[in-house]
Amino acid sequence: MVTFSNNQHIIKTCMVITVFITLIILTVYFCYEPYPVLKKILAEKKITLITRNNSHCYYNYRGTEMGFEYDLAKAFAEYLGVKLNVKVAEKWNEMIPELIEETGAFIGASMTITPSRKEQVKFSDGYLTIQQHIIVNRKNWKIKNIRDLAGKEVYIRQGTSYQEQLEQIKKSGVDITIKTLEDISTQELIADVADGKIDITIADTNIALLNRRYYPNIIITGTINEKEPLGWAVAPNAPGLLNSINSFFAKIKNDGTFDKIYNRYYSDVESFDYVDLRVYHIRLNTRLPKYKKIIMTAAERNGFDWRLIAAQAYQESHFDSEAKSYAGACGLMQLTRSTAKSLGVEDITDPEQNINAGVNYLKNLYSLFDMVEGEDRMYVALAAYNVGQGHIYDARRLAKKMGLDPHKWHSMEITLPLLQKSEFYKASDVKYGYCRGTEPIQYIKQIMKYYDILKQQGVEYEYKGLVLNEEKEASEPVPEG
Repeated sequence: MVTFSNNQHIIKTCMVITVFITLIILTVYFCYEPYPVLKKILAEKKITLITRNNSHCYYNYRGTEMGFEYDLAKAFAEYLGVKLNVKVAEKWNEMIPELIEETGAFIGASMTITPSRKEQVKFSDGYLTIQQHIIVNRKNWKIKNIRDLAGKEVYIRQGTSYQEQLEQIKKSGVDITIKTLEDISTQELIADVADGKIDITIADTNIALLNRRYYPNIIITGTINEKEPLGWAVAPNAPGLLNSINSFFAKIKNDGTFDKIYNRYYSDVESFDYVDLRVYHIRLNTRLPKYKKIIMTAAERNGFDWRLIAAQAYQESHFDSEAKSYAGACGLMQLTRSTAKSLGVEDITDPEQNINAGVNYLKNLYSLFDMVEGEDRMYVALAAYNVGQGHIYDARRLAKKMGLDPHKWHSMEITLPLLQKSEFYKASDVKYGYCRGTEPIQYIKQIMKYYDILKQQGVEYEYKGLVLNEEKEASEPVPEG
């Protein structure tokens, strides 16, 4: 028979044990930091990105670091309140070992989340969905699917998810010869396909679409796998950092930051006009060299990237100094006679006078819209060049009336097309009336497409050591896509 005294003893013993266990738990908790990697990053106020040097991850243009993955990583560093450092891996298959060895905090390199990689590292939530596409030269347009790869050689970089997928296809009975190469980027392989040096390679959707712009001779045909996500990778001992990355992606997807960064590099890549881009690449060889030095001088004098001015000139006239529009605009920069007169142009058909006046006019517009910040300022200035500053003022007033930010180009993309509708352009607060508001939007898209191609060629020149300075480049022809 258990007495009341015995019951009290048992209860006291249990309480002592409970307190003891609680103390042990608290001691372990406070002595062991559950998120050491994240804590170190925040304490040191810096984080290191491991990535690759290419057009879709990270590169340096005119002394400025850029790239889709770089811009995402920079936004993440700002989210944490730390400085971003970049470590470029020399080879693709070095990135995961470098992460494990803690030479960097995370990998941001358009890396596909695959089962084999998940055995080594932890991945964030996917931020882009891609597929692996077959890339061929236009002369091989009949290669459209996996079955067509039988008996063919497919060139890919060693250690990629492309290799894993092709090996699975080969095991399924399709006789593919897989040619794996070290220390070569997917973009370089795409360039080799465009030049006819190799017949076939594989590329993820984002890489394929972007490079089709640079190399219009390629065709993106069938896919070799199901859709897969891209993710950032962290070491297995970094759950806190992984949670922060996932929270960051959720935030920027919700507030529009992700779309803004994506569009900076991949805007309109789905739209592809082979004839237009092919002609553009040809005219970079045949027409641009004649006016290149004039464009470079005018751009430098006004603080612009000459490649942007060249892209605008091509959109205006296709580098035809005798071009004339239905509205009477003339020359390489398509100046109206009234605008040319106001800028002191004596001969509107003279290429040098026309280019100088056009760039000066763009600079005036750029200065006028100084309340707009960042890249949006250039978009607004270009739109004003295309349809006139008055219509831009109307679009800005309409944006404000609609509760949109009048200082953002995204707002202009919404309101400018509305000025084609009578209910808007006849409103009392619209001063300049009807506007073909979709034209400046398309105008800017085309300029940015042409500009991106010229930028990429500039990056390739510098990477290969072909250009030491802009003055030397002005005397050299630009190679065809």
